[in-house]
Amino acid sequence: MNSRRSTNPLVATALAVLACVLTGVLALYYGTAGFRVVSTEEGRRLAIEERPAILPPTQVRRALDARAVPLVADLAGDRRAAIVTFVYTRCQTICLSAGTELQQLQDRIRERGLQDKVRLVTISFDPLDDSTALAAYSRRMKADPKLWQFYGIDDAAERARLLDTFGIVVVPAPLGEFVHNAAYHVIDRQGRLSRIVDLGEANGALDTALRLGGGA
Repeated sequence: MNSRRSTNPLVATALAVLACVLTGVLALYYGTAGFRVVSTEEGRRLAIEERPAILPPTQVRRALDARAVPLVADLAGDRRAAIVTFVYTRCQTICLSAGTELQQLQDRIRERGLQDKVRLVTISFDPLDDSTALAAYSRRMKADPKLWQFYGIDDAAERARLLDTFGIVVVPAPLGEFVHNAAYHVIDRQGRLSRIVDLGEANGALDTALRLGGGA
């Protein structure tokens, strides 16, 4: 007769279920930064809030004067917090909604006399958006050049690195269009990506920029 006790099938099943549950809980814990977030995107935003991201070296072309300037130096040298958005000028969907919100945000900044605390920055990810196209888009948005600047990026590798840092995904679509995500990206006075705020939350983006810029 076998002297070892046989394991109760119910106990074995319960132990197996418990092991699976513990494995799932641990995976959820690490995947949600200790249960603080519920998605990868939220996890990325939390990581940026806790440790602002250093922007990669990127030469951008200003729509205002077609000059090439280093993006980080241009942002940090301005000494204002910035709210950055990404677009392409031919966009007829999400970019239009963001443009309307930014126009209203520009009015709000001027009404409150906050021009020396925060500015708006729009960067095109479309290689076809040259300085002429960006300047025309700026006029269409009724942008105040002292408050709201527009930039293009000529180098494809630099463009890809910058989009990756900001978490912008751009997928080519038919007829030369693009499918892409969008948000408000708040840059602090040191030129670091410090917060990401959803579209539709322009007031929240402004309040955050003021705090980071020392204006709140």
